[in-house]
Amino acid sequence: LGPNGAGKTTTVRMIATLDTPTAGRIEVCGHDTRREAESVRRVLSLTGQFAALEDNLTAVENLTLMARLRGYGAAAARRVTDQLVDRFDIGEFRDKLVKDVSGGQRRRVDLAASLVTRPEVLVLDEPTTGLDPRSRQVVWSTIRELVDDGVTLLLTTQYLEEADRLANEIVVIDHGHAIAKGTADELKDLLGGARAEVLLHPGDDGVGVGPALAALAGTDAEVVHGHGTVTVPLRQGVSTPDVVRALDAAGVAVADVSVARPTLDDVFLTLTGHAAEESTDQGDDE
Repeated sequence: LGPNGAGKTTTVRMIATLDTPTAGRIEVCGHDTRREAESVRRVLSLTGQFAALEDNLTAVENLTLMARLRGYGAAAARRVTDQLVDRFDIGEFRDKLVKDVSGGQRRRVDLAASLVTRPEVLVLDEPTTGLDPRSRQVVWSTIRELVDDGVTLLLTTQYLEEADRLANEIVVIDHGHAIAKGTADELKDLLGGARAEVLLHPGDDGVGVGPALAALAGTDAEVVHGHGTVTVPLRQGVSTPDVVRALDAAGVAVADVSVARPTLDDVFLTLTGHAAEESTDQGDDE
């Protein structure tokens, strides 16, 4: 996970043996990317940011061509193409030239082409950038199926929601450096867990909120008074009903209560000082 220019594509290119690291060592399934590049390519499939398709062939023809290049006979190539057409919801435009389909449809064909053979490792470099909601859901569903089927999947993205919903583990990179690693929950916990957001009645100064929630607050929790609100960091496991009961028991009347966990947006902003979708580089690639 990282903004444009953070180094995501550079990392992917080194893993896929397209670029050589200037230092360090990379292994893919036990194969060194410098000394055993051919072995790495046998177990890895890469879908880059731009579709590697032949514009003057149809979607089906592109998939069939890729299957034949991968060693399938004519009948087997047709069979695997039909399977991929169904899997990626390509049927409605299967016989259109690739140059005449939408960007989202083109992306789905490109992803399907990377799965003509089942790789041990699939690398997807920002696969949903620019996709419409339907195409994004197709890609997300396919990613989950592949992982459930045992494929190791490395996904780069600048979309926090995508990382939050899909990733078993997240590495946050910025300016070419890995700055944090963990599950989505572990990264969110870096900011101290959940917090109660208490909306006050007009004219209320909220002085009773902090003492009322003291037993639920985290260690050394700092109560923050805003314009008509009070924010209280909470211990792990505290829920909205817990907060409501504590306020009620203390006789503190409020307009509204909610309990929110930090988001990956909060994490990224705290770690880097800028939002994930802000570019750190004036160039258009890492």
